[in-house]
Amino acid sequence: MNLFRCVTRVLVTVSSLLAVAACGQKEPVPSVDPVAEKVPVIEGEAVSGGDSGIHMDRLAEDYVRLVLELGNHDSHYVDAYYGPADWKGAAAASSATPQQLAWRAEQLWAQLPESEAADDSLERLRQHYLKTQLRAVMAYARSLADGGGQRDFDREAAALYDTQPPKQPYSHFEPVLSELDQLLPGTGPLQARLEAFRQRFVISPEKMPAVFRAAIEACRERTKKYLALPRDEHFVLSYVTDKPWSGYNWYQGGAQSLIQINTELPVTIDRAIDLGCHEGYPGHHTYNALLERELVDRRGWVEFSVYPLFSPQSLIAEGSANYGIELAFPGGEKTRFEKEVLYPLAGLNPADADSYVRVLGLLEKLRFAENEIARQYINGEIDGDRAVELFQQITLMSPAKARQRQRFVDTYGAYVINYNWGKQLVGDYVQRGAGTDKERWQRFTKLLSSPRLPSSLSW
Repeated sequence: MNLFRCVTRVLVTVSSLLAVAACGQKEPVPSVDPVAEKVPVIEGEAVSGGDSGIHMDRLAEDYVRLVLELGNHDSHYVDAYYGPADWKGAAAASSATPQQLAWRAEQLWAQLPESEAADDSLERLRQHYLKTQLRAVMAYARSLADGGGQRDFDREAAALYDTQPPKQPYSHFEPVLSELDQLLPGTGPLQARLEAFRQRFVISPEKMPAVFRAAIEACRERTKKYLALPRDEHFVLSYVTDKPWSGYNWYQGGAQSLIQINTELPVTIDRAIDLGCHEGYPGHHTYNALLERELVDRRGWVEFSVYPLFSPQSLIAEGSANYGIELAFPGGEKTRFEKEVLYPLAGLNPADADSYVRVLGLLEKLRFAENEIARQYINGEIDGDRAVELFQQITLMSPAKARQRQRFVDTYGAYVINYNWGKQLVGDYVQRGAGTDKERWQRFTKLLSSPRLPSSLSW
């Protein structure tokens, strides 16, 4: 069910969210050999230089420069940039304050048309993209200007991610917890029993490279069946620790990525395909590569050469990356591949796979509880220790994982909605009128190759 409500003109102050660690831990190891592909023209789309010529291109350039300058005040705000090097150099030399940048963003925002009629053309989507992204730039710049202030989860979601996630009381998750309580063996606390059960599915460190290589290869091959990847695309894979996330894609431009997997906590067998799809194919690596090819290279739309992390684009990025797992491995195909290929590589017993999948299916239903815990924590209704307790009690995370998740909320705030709520919104869009796998892949590819944002998913 699509509960999405279009969010308009939300110009609020949100707190500073981001303190991501640098990514240069160790020399990355190539994970997949690059394979050249023919670069197709998307059916029904003609190449153009922009929708309103010089005016829109000028606004787009000003937007890119603005985002880069805002990065001076939070070195991790710019998640990716592969535009002109001199723009980056000029931005680095800027002395503009966050307040001045917020004012400039508002001036650019005001130059874009007021009307937001639902028009599915790429030109209209581009216009809507710039206006909506600029609204998030304003909100984030103002948060930096005032040094934080009173945080509010729902206002952060609206201002930065162009959406309003649903609220669900903790009682909504009680039936799932009861079912897990009956399913998992033992008599101790449910979270402890789950943790003991999951230990049977942990990939040992020495087997992890082979397992991940096989998983990523499978994700890529399944994506290639329906989606033509850019020529010479590839990524390198490295393993890191001490991060608030389990995996990260650092897009480099030119259809190249650095993907990092956090091995600080035990990595279970199901995460191999999940991370391979989410970070690689058809997730972040594919999404960024298609935007670069279709919108930057073919159309010259420079605004897509920069990616501000706290922006509506992140909901599309995370939502499509999570939905892409089910798209690449529909039905029972993920379990079958794990049993036939990954379990043997990991030295695990494939006979245990079906019971594990049943548990994982129930845990998936608890994902939205993470939003509710983050909402209470961000709004100051509970402290960090209580948040950690709730992550263990309601989402059944291990103590270490719960503490890591608290660090994630400390670092990213309301960003947590982009994974579960984003997946639901993207799934609603892809499945609308699509009855076959081929049709779903067509709509998914259309989404990944377009300027579409949360409030234009219903167009």
